[in-house]
Amino acid sequence: MGRFIERFAGDLTDAGMQRMAARVFAALLVSDSASLTSAELAERLRISPAAVSGAVRYLSQVDMVGREREPGSRRDRYRLHNELWYTTFTRRDQLLTRWENTLRDGVRALGPDTPAGRRAAETAEFFEFVQDELHGMMERWRALMAERRAAEGS
Repeated sequence: MGRFIERFAGDLTDAGMQRMAARVFAALLVSDSASLTSAELAERLRISPAAVSGAVRYLSQVDMVGREREPGSRRDRYRLHNELWYTTFTRRDQLLTRWENTLRDGVRALGPDTPAGRRAAETAEFFEFVQDELHGMMERWRALMAERRAAEGS
């Protein structure tokens, strides 16, 4: 399990996630409950409580984990959010919309017939295309999950 955590964390780090946050995320992902305490994370990853705290702070800010209190305890547990990837890609969609709008403003400022304006317009069109594809993909994912849940409930 440790080898998988480090490998997946490396993949996430290569994609731009902070290294310690990637390790904590991977550890939560592979835990059966998708939930661990700070002490459990520190022990499994052989890192300091301060490193766990910083990683959890980052993961909380990007809405990948939540904090909950253990019943009858003062210890916090960190839990992966349900539909984590759906939420993450939905947020990415919002970012693409912002970039597309900024690029279209840039086209107007640069002039649509200039080389820079044409490049900005093509980039805006690319983001629009990606968003359209992303919307369709997310709808298909929701349908697939609904079918799976219905089959499991039968």
